[in-house]
Amino acid sequence: MDSGLLHIILEYINIVFLTFTVVLFSMFTAMGYLSTRSSIHYRNKNSFGDISKVMASPLAPSITIIAPAYNEGMTIVENIRSLLSLRYVNYEVMVVNDGSKDDTLEKMIKAYDLEKIEQEIDPNWRSKPIRGIYKSKHRSFSKLTVIDKENGGKSDALNTGMALSNNKYVGCIDVDCLLLPDALLHVVKSFYQRSKKRVIAVGGVIRIANSCIIQGGQLEEIRLPKNWLAKFQLLEYTRSFILGRMAWGRIDSLLIISGAFGFFDREIALAVGGYDTNTVGEDMEIVFKMRRYMHERKQPYTVEYIPDPLCWTEVPEDTKILINQRDRWARGNLETLYKHKDMFFNPKFGRLGMLSYPYWFFYEWLAPILEFFGFFSIILFYYLGILNWEFFLAITATVYMFSIMFSFYAILWDVYSYNEYKKTKDILTLIFCALIEPFVFHPIVVWSAIRGNYKKLFKIKSGWGSQVRKGFAKAS
Repeated sequence: MDSGLLHIILEYINIVFLTFTVVLFSMFTAMGYLSTRSSIHYRNKNSFGDISKVMASPLAPSITIIAPAYNEGMTIVENIRSLLSLRYVNYEVMVVNDGSKDDTLEKMIKAYDLEKIEQEIDPNWRSKPIRGIYKSKHRSFSKLTVIDKENGGKSDALNTGMALSNNKYVGCIDVDCLLLPDALLHVVKSFYQRSKKRVIAVGGVIRIANSCIIQGGQLEEIRLPKNWLAKFQLLEYTRSFILGRMAWGRIDSLLIISGAFGFFDREIALAVGGYDTNTVGEDMEIVFKMRRYMHERKQPYTVEYIPDPLCWTEVPEDTKILINQRDRWARGNLETLYKHKDMFFNPKFGRLGMLSYPYWFFYEWLAPILEFFGFFSIILFYYLGILNWEFFLAITATVYMFSIMFSFYAILWDVYSYNEYKKTKDILTLIFCALIEPFVFHPIVVWSAIRGNYKKLFKIKSGWGSQVRKGFAKAS
């Protein structure tokens, strides 16, 4: 190929990468500003008034917490105990045993003295067959309902819970998550604090519980994870939840609520058919559907976001398990974007179509692909002797500095707003993680996204994958 043509191609590639970088820098700067404004507004709004007595009343809105369980025998009893200790009156804990192959069901029956009851089930509801519904013989566990069904996956289990619940709101969580005692007070308050818009969903911050001390289903002591892979995920979650999702919530354009902590208006969730059982990105897809449903009917609505650290969960400490998790996230992301592709730059959907969807398309889906092929392009251009070293070093240094400054801001803002990690050593450790993350952790995330997209685009069958839980640390 003519060297002049190669240089022209290289210049166009440089322009594409430079434009992409400038746009992303601008969006992330805007996200930092919006999240800061949103956090300040939230703190000021919630600095007065105590609704705990009102929301703890039997007349408070009813809510069902649905927790799918699959082979959770090691921790299921403690997890349920935690869910039953929430500071709220009118709620139900519905654990859906999704065809566990271990002793999950047996441990629940023994620990909570469960017995099978008769309850009418809609034969037309699309879910795997239900083998039994259990309630406790003891009044102290009257809030607990256990559904035993054939295995159908997390989405199918959540849909079963929605169908069997009779309450106004449903909370869809991971059974291994630890909710703080006041969690439902914050959630229900968020559903009722709007007067002109219907709140159809509420999401919140997910915190990392690895190495934290848990006793009797309660968070006793917050500790920085000992495992380095978990430390990097803590930094990533802080950046994503404290800055990213807080910013999108500020402009009412949030397109995802974490599957570990998501609450929904049951009527709207059922109206859109519940969770899609044909995707591994069910938490993102249901928000897309509910937003479309309200948009198409021109009904005023919103999705609320809670920045308070109400939900704590365990993250993978094994690289293979982490890659499987991020592989699944990438596949779910692509599935949802493709299913709702008509929203792309569609003014009919307002900010969702003109801003949120394009962001997810370009940053969450396209950016890892560009990074991956960009790396090999650099090697090729170096081999051909046409690499513009000045441009390459300048843009690499700029991207690196911006990324660590964004991480630094997330860490410092988290310290200012919630200060969960009070030891100076912990903060310095997170800052160190931010400095080396682009070289150590980020390549794993990029590779996982490439693998997930490859599987999806070439139709390689792959399911949820497995995550081995170590369980929370106990106080000694």
